[in-house]
Amino acid sequence: MSKRTSRVNQLLRLEISQYLHKRFSDESVRITISEVDAAPDLRTARVFYSVIGSDKDIAQAKSLFGRVGKDIQREVARVVILKYFPRLEFRYDNSMERGASILEKLDALENEDSAPKT
Repeated sequence: MSKRTSRVNQLLRLEISQYLHKRFSDESVRITISEVDAAPDLRTARVFYSVIGSDKDIAQAKSLFGRVGKDIQREVARVVILKYFPRLEFRYDNSMERGASILEKLDALENEDSAPKT
């Protein structure tokens, strides 16, 4: 990945997150934009988001991006000036859940090892 693509990814992540939390504060309180992965030609970009909460909250976030994804793209394109603004694809990212699960398992193993043996 080039430095330019990396910088564009960071900028898009920041601007999408700011717009989302400013404009849709009630619906997006549990949503975190975790990563943006733009194609090298900057024609498309996958926006990965994670959600704190239940499966219902994840479904609501998916519905929100389905409804307002084009609005987010249009408004961020007004702030981020590029020759070709990428078409944004919103995808759920479960890596935070997997990370939390691994940490819980490691904590359980640590507690098991530190427990007094009889």
